[in-house]
Amino acid sequence: MNSNPHIPDGHVLYLHGFRSSPRSYKARVVQQRMERAGRAHDLTCPQLPASPKAAMDLVLGLVERHRDNLAIIGSSLGGFYATWLAERFHCRAALLNPAVDPLSRLEQHVGTTTAWHSDEPFEFKQEYIEELAALKIAHITDPQRYFLLAATGDEVLDYRDMVAHYAGAHQHVIDGGDHAISEFERHVDEVLAFCGIEQKERNEGTAGSEQAS
Repeated sequence: MNSNPHIPDGHVLYLHGFRSSPRSYKARVVQQRMERAGRAHDLTCPQLPASPKAAMDLVLGLVERHRDNLAIIGSSLGGFYATWLAERFHCRAALLNPAVDPLSRLEQHVGTTTAWHSDEPFEFKQEYIEELAALKIAHITDPQRYFLLAATGDEVLDYRDMVAHYAGAHQHVIDGGDHAISEFERHVDEVLAFCGIEQKERNEGTAGSEQAS
């Protein structure tokens, strides 16, 4: 990967969390900032299928041509995926309250459920737990490639697991907050800067407060 942190042709991949979508609050904030930087065409933000294997197959097909100038932002389960991809592509990854070991937690969701932004049901199958296990990274190989944004007030995941798993990485631990990082607009510029995207101006407005990852 290009060692210059502000690569002019850099591409950003955003991966949402479980039951979420590209319409989530944080995904939309990233999209707005990329547009403001004149870099909307440098963002890929797909709707991920429930199957982890299918999700990664989809992403690999979408970003293969960007593998030499790719940075990834992953939220919650998307952070778990982002870690696997970062180890594969040797690229930067910014992780937003990432799921370090989602296997046992998602075991509870086996069956039919719905997404945050749709009433359409989808099935999370038992076999998907095995697919998740195949993507687990026990130890990251180059901490400097990672940026962790974690909230001590995360009501879903324990931030201490995140801090330990990404030891040595760039870390910003928010005192309080929540799993959705409702104050994400305050931190998005820092996230994108790590990914190599410079902002032309800061946005002091708000983009909503949907509680999804």
